[in-house]
Amino acid sequence: MENITLSVQGMSCGHCVNAIEGSVGQVDGVNQVNVKLDSAQVEVLFNESQVSIDKIKETIEDQGYEIE
Repeated sequence: MENITLSVQGMSCGHCVNAIEGSVGQVDGVNQVNVKLDSAQVEVLFNESQVSIDKIKETIEDQGYEIE
């Protein structure tokens, strides 16, 4: 398992949390997603043999958010 923390811009409310946690959480290989609005970060615990960091980033960007 690998744990990454991404800086994500554009998150401001509960809907943002639900959109990111819901979409990233459904990606095969992702075990846990934790969105922190106050620090504009998304923590993801995932199996690196099943999913790439790029796929996780793409999933977040598809929801309309920007990764720094």
